[in-house]
Amino acid sequence: MTYLLETLEYLLSGMGVSLKIFVVTLVFSFPLSVLLSMVYRQNIVVKKCISFYTWLFRGTPLMLQLILIMYGLPAIGIDIDRMMVAYIGFMINYTAYFTEILRAGIESLPKDQFESAEILGATSIETFRFVILPQVVRIQLPVFTNETITLIKDTALVTVIALPDIMRKVKEVISRDFTISPFILAGAFYLFISYLIIKIAKRVEKKYDFLESTSI
Repeated sequence: MTYLLETLEYLLSGMGVSLKIFVVTLVFSFPLSVLLSMVYRQNIVVKKCISFYTWLFRGTPLMLQLILIMYGLPAIGIDIDRMMVAYIGFMINYTAYFTEILRAGIESLPKDQFESAEILGATSIETFRFVILPQVVRIQLPVFTNETITLIKDTALVTVIALPDIMRKVKEVISRDFTISPFILAGAFYLFISYLIIKIAKRVEKKYDFLESTSI
């Protein structure tokens, strides 16, 4: 029991690194994806640029992107620490995924909603914020939930740039003590965060269901 507590204490700093990357990615990626999905329909040039961006970063491995940022930026004279590499890599990657999720949701809505809002005098920003975005989030909530669960698991990829996340700490303990107990603790950590994500998503879904039922 004492060994497990000592191991857990050692892994806590790694859990903190994983959670920081997770939270920072969500805080920045979702607003950025909302902005990109809002301007996606503005003109053909913007549409092509955003489409290329989402294709590029969804079509290449996140691990490769982290390595390129890690060694590519210093090669052009930009010094950057490993934590910032993780933040930038994850934000760019997940903004691409979230943008595509939002875009698909927007295109699934009836076209007359945009026209109706315009006739009523709403600006494009007001239409997107009050009419389109709430519906898209409600429709795509299961997809967002799955992608968010994938995000917490993907934080393990930062071991490739030698960040001391939970999986790096696990490997250190295993190589030192030849035991599988750190795997169990790491698995419990990921399962717990995934459980919290699912619970929050269900609460959001119930809120939208309640709002829809009261508006009928």
